[in-house]
Amino acid sequence: MLWFEGIYFTTSLIVLLLLAVPITIAIFLYFFDRRQKQHAILRNYPVLGRVRYMFEKAGPEVRQYLFNDDNSGKPFSREEYLHMVMPGKYLNSVIGFGSKRDFQEPGHYIRNAMFTKQNDEMRVDNDNLMKTMRYEVDQDNLFSRKEHREEITTLPWLLPEEDAIVLGPNCEQPFVVRSLLGQSGMSYGALGDHAITALSKGIGMAQGAWMNTGEGGVSDHHLAGGADIIAQIGSGLFGFRTEEGDFDLEKVKEKAKVPQIKAFEIKLAQGAKMRGGHVEGEKVTEEIAAIRNVVPFTSINSPNRFNQFNDYPTLFTFIEDIRTAGGKPVGMKIVIGGKEDAEELAEQLAETGMGPDFISLDGAEGGSGATYQDLADSVGLPLRSALVLLDDALRKYEVRDRVKIIASGKVITPDKAAIALALGADLVQIARGFMISVGCIMAERCHTNTCPAGVATTDKHLQRALVVEEKKFRVTNYILTMREGLFRVAAAAGLDSPTKFERHHVIYKDERGRIHSVE
Repeated sequence: MLWFEGIYFTTSLIVLLLLAVPITIAIFLYFFDRRQKQHAILRNYPVLGRVRYMFEKAGPEVRQYLFNDDNSGKPFSREEYLHMVMPGKYLNSVIGFGSKRDFQEPGHYIRNAMFTKQNDEMRVDNDNLMKTMRYEVDQDNLFSRKEHREEITTLPWLLPEEDAIVLGPNCEQPFVVRSLLGQSGMSYGALGDHAITALSKGIGMAQGAWMNTGEGGVSDHHLAGGADIIAQIGSGLFGFRTEEGDFDLEKVKEKAKVPQIKAFEIKLAQGAKMRGGHVEGEKVTEEIAAIRNVVPFTSINSPNRFNQFNDYPTLFTFIEDIRTAGGKPVGMKIVIGGKEDAEELAEQLAETGMGPDFISLDGAEGGSGATYQDLADSVGLPLRSALVLLDDALRKYEVRDRVKIIASGKVITPDKAAIALALGADLVQIARGFMISVGCIMAERCHTNTCPAGVATTDKHLQRALVVEEKKFRVTNYILTMREGLFRVAAAAGLDSPTKFERHHVIYKDERGRIHSVE
């Protein structure tokens, strides 16, 4: 029986050692927490306090997966999240049984036609088929799921040339857009190089769409996939500044020579912040610092506004200088605060005959890699209200024909895009939908450089999670599904093209069930 006694002794020793470690740690924490002065709960209840903080830390994840229903999560519900994930992975947006929307809540609805359009009646260019990769589910059980990826040939769902949206028709090199949606501004630095490269390649494969560089400047990663580019210039002038921080018009001329760069955009504000951007120092690698012409690993705070202008005449002159130097369209990104602001802008456009070729209008619901709660929650108008004000003002002062509107702000599904087009937009652009396509799980750590999915981080170890050759197809599929959905919704409304959405195609139902026109 000596062998049995030996096993018993060894097992007992292992158990004692396993118990000794947590007991020792608990005793240490008990006396440490009793003496610390920072946390009142830990000082009085060291053990229970630690349990409390543990649950508090894990609370968002626990609520997201166990307690929130499909429509209650923020900033996007689980239902909305899946509407971005599933099209990217499976190139499919079909659902079963019925909608999960709460139809008792107030909201916008698209008016259906009694006699809808047939597919062969739609004004769409599907002549050049394209290849992509999607997943097919083989088996889906409780504890196992098997699926395989396959290459397929699919339709591009482009606008025909005669319906294309033209930005800057009077410029030397107008930007002819045949995709009604593209990617909103996301800079290299806020996102890592894997994410930017996957987006560039995916958008490039989708044909016709575009990507906006964000205010961090143009990088090789933006250019990697051949996508059309709108180069954004923020108040920090990153990528367009001298070593002293002054604006450098020669950098505009240099960027304008790049064939992929189709337009420039002056960023005055975005929905989540009425100021310049912020990037934590640990995200500012030497490569990013070189692109932005700043000191590596130093936190970057852009000025609240440009120092180059402080009113409409000087802003319009700044825009004209860039247009003349680059020969390409120049737009500006803004947030509308009220009717008076929209009318003042339109009046200045009419009186001066100058101004932008397009306006990127961001709603207060727009996102950001880093901002402040007070700005994100309460400053600026939501997109649908702002769109009507801006469109009305531009029409009132008869400048709507020369200024296009690109709308952004949680426009993540085809029906939401259709409503934005009906309320006054010419094009729509999306940021977080593209982030989720490349793997974002809404961990809300964008500003910390610890994104667990490798999207909003420049950490090389964390970026290993994001495989470019996998995620680029999800970006392509998301775009294709959105474009196909727009044509599908247009057909349901009796239109042969989503470019023909107008306000009378949308109605608003209030909390009492009353119907209101938005015309």
